[in-house]
Amino acid sequence: MTDAEGVWKPGSFTKNFSWGKSQSGLSELHTVIRVGFDDKLEDVPRELFRERVKTTGRPDYIPINFFLFNRVESGTSLICADELVFQALTWNHGVAFDRVALFAFLFSYAGSWKGARKEQRRPAMWANAYVRKRLALEFNWNAKNVNADDIERFVANNPQYQAETTRKLSTNLNYLLHIGKIQEFAEPRVSRWWVDCLFLALDRLIENARIDKKNPKGASYPTMLGQSGFLELTGGSTMEKNLALKHLVRLYLALGGRSRLSDAAVMERTREEIPNAYPALPNDQRPRGAIHLTNPKILKSIQPACADLARFAGFDVISPDEMEELQIKDFIKLRTSAALAVLRDRGIRPTMTLDELLHITRDE
Repeated sequence: MTDAEGVWKPGSFTKNFSWGKSQSGLSELHTVIRVGFDDKLEDVPRELFRERVKTTGRPDYIPINFFLFNRVESGTSLICADELVFQALTWNHGVAFDRVALFAFLFSYAGSWKGARKEQRRPAMWANAYVRKRLALEFNWNAKNVNADDIERFVANNPQYQAETTRKLSTNLNYLLHIGKIQEFAEPRVSRWWVDCLFLALDRLIENARIDKKNPKGASYPTMLGQSGFLELTGGSTMEKNLALKHLVRLYLALGGRSRLSDAAVMERTREEIPNAYPALPNDQRPRGAIHLTNPKILKSIQPACADLARFAGFDVISPDEMEELQIKDFIKLRTSAALAVLRDRGIRPTMTLDELLHITRDE
């Protein structure tokens, strides 16, 4: 379903979530996810999630209906542990989480639960359309033009929007875009949050297809991402992002999709995919970094059990400390020196001088 289909209904988004002070970003959402999942990377029954959150006095409808993904299994409504949950449970709250969470909202794939209406599967398509059509196309990502009045005009003048009120939705969305720093989405280069958003997009697209009894194959993942508007929502298509997308889809497949969040599933997959592999859980359970040497900005945080599978997919794996302290220029210099050392040890030497190389590459 695209924004060209169906109707737009804001549902509970017209209510106040009590986000807190603007400088706190989406920290309230971060806390709700941790409480609702009880700090465990496992799908949780929707009602249990709500019971846990209720004890904190925080509202739950905005998180579970707009930011998280729902599915029904054996008659039970579940909330999925996916990339957004991984980010919340693995890292303290920060701007990186806010980017991924805001993307989850704008991407607008919420799944389905018992009693859900059809339009609730894509609950924020009015926000999705506003960012893609208004902010990206008309404003060229100049977020200074975004305000509640402009949002209200956009939704009020669209026949797909069917609700009695537009003002509360507009002020809420304007505030969310502000505290989530939507202006950062215009970044044309690959970044950590963009990589995480790509994994989240695949998690949601695949689970959404399964609700419709479809089982998409890995070869179709790039097409699915393209049709979903992923790049449109994250700054547009660039050569760097397109190349990164290919590497990251390969990594996503190698790690087993959403099953990468289960240590048991990862270890079983490692034994199946890698000959003579004897996977074991490391003592240090902090995430590792899967980094692609063609572009060190292609850096994905992964469960420590995933390290062998990431290497199998052509990525290097760096330690938790290296990931936190990573300086791109220093990393490139270090790895280049290491590669040259290997060549020297193997007795591999250049066969032409620098002048000769320049002569054959220089324009005539």
